Amino acid sequence: MPEAILRPPVKSATRNYVLLFFGCVVFHVLGTWSVPLIDRDEPRFAEASREMIERGDYIVPHFNNQLRLDKPPLAYWAQVVSFRIFGENDFAARFPSAIAAALVAMSILAWGKQVGEDRVGWWAAIIFTLSLQIFIHAKAAVADMWLVLFMTLAHWAGYELIQRPTTNWKWWFVFYFALALGFLAKGPIAWTPLLMLAAVKYCSRDIDPSTALRPGLAKRFKFVRGILLMLAIVAIWGVPALIQTHGEFFRIGIGRHVISRSFSAMESHGSNSLWIYLLLLPFYSVTILVSFLPWTIYTPALIKKLRLRLRENRLGDHIDAYLLCGAVIIFVIFSLIKTKLPHYTLPAFPLLALLAARHIESERFLKSAAVAVLCLYLALDLVAASFAAQFFPAAQLYRTIRNDLKPEMEFGAIDYQEPSLVWYFRSRVHGWMTPLNEKRTDDFMVKDGPRLIILPTDMASKLFPSLPATWKTISISGFNLAKGKRVDLTLVLKPE
Repeated sequence: MPEAILRPPVKSATRNYVLLFFGCVVFHVLGTWSVPLIDRDEPRFAEASREMIERGDYIVPHFNNQLRLDKPPLAYWAQVVSFRIFGENDFAARFPSAIAAALVAMSILAWGKQVGEDRVGWWAAIIFTLSLQIFIHAKAAVADMWLVLFMTLAHWAGYELIQRPTTNWKWWFVFYFALALGFLAKGPIAWTPLLMLAAVKYCSRDIDPSTALRPGLAKRFKFVRGILLMLAIVAIWGVPALIQTHGEFFRIGIGRHVISRSFSAMESHGSNSLWIYLLLLPFYSVTILVSFLPWTIYTPALIKKLRLRLRENRLGDHIDAYLLCGAVIIFVIFSLIKTKLPHYTLPAFPLLALLAARHIESERFLKSAAVAVLCLYLALDLVAASFAAQFFPAAQLYRTIRNDLKPEMEFGAIDYQEPSLVWYFRSRVHGWMTPLNEKRTDDFMVKDGPRLIILPTDMASKLFPSLPATWKTISISGFNLAKGKRVDLTLVLKPE
């Protein structure tokens, strides 16, 4: 009899998780096949994954036949699997991010049910999924959603370990495996939950002595064993990568893209000026108002309510203190780092979603905002995405000339050397893009064999005032999103 009673709720819960997962995946993949990959990160990830397959080397990524040591390999591995299933195309490059975002939503639902009720879990998953920055990055062929997934699992597992009087090995393993996989997704920032433990201990000491965090944190987390396990998992990939690159992966991946990014602005994202750095310290306090839309509309009321609860020591069961500490630490870390981009604080979004779901009591507001934003996003996916495709120069050139491309063809570019050219043209051409300048153009084009060159239109008329009858030219206009400016490009093709 007890089994018969329990079986329907279990089946119902499983069905809910399955529906949430597939609903999120469908929502996130809509329109991903219409908009070409956006320079510079998306085509870099996609091309590096394709070159992994071509080389049969799944340890060290390459881009355009050069080492790409910016990021660890987990996102590339996910794209490789997707390419094997769907082929090497824009949709397949973005599909893994949709899967990761759907898994985050499922994790939030499960965690929310444990710390509140079904309403909290469901609304937290919806708030997360419909946040503007999640809508954008769950469709992007980059590593961010995998980082968010594993940091969310680590935060959840950390909370479970803190709250339980005895060590739960399941959560212990989840915590350290999540930290390891988060590192493989995007590097040391995934280890932030370790820093958060000390902060939570400190923040909760004066909240309510009767329910203060239990002692024995070190005993429960078994830090030495756990960190050794985490490093051992990372080392399965890291040691071969360091050996193959003679230590370059560490020097560039950690030295340049973690340490240098922290103390200097890279790729014009931020400023090296002390005064501008100080001026940009509240950068994420401002950008979150847009990134977390539409839910930031309710932010003033939410902040007022949380302040009142803090003043009255009524942060129930410490989950609010835990969520607040986690979000604040992420914002503080990235506020102090000189290189800044609005999406860097994405790992805080699951925590903010849970916090919002626990304290936004107006069901009318939640339902109205969710329906309005969902309709807006669907319109953008189905209508605006196709319209925007015409502004992507590399994709336009490729689609116009692809029937004339040959595997043995060589191609080069002057001035416009964005990664999207490599991604699109190498789908038909087996060679690599050659960066050129005006002086090298003649030498490149007079060589034997079919070849093409892409250059600014005004430059093309000067370098190629007259062309052989068999050569082809195509001119297009578009927009370089990476540099934020309009471009006019001409492709000159030599068929033989």
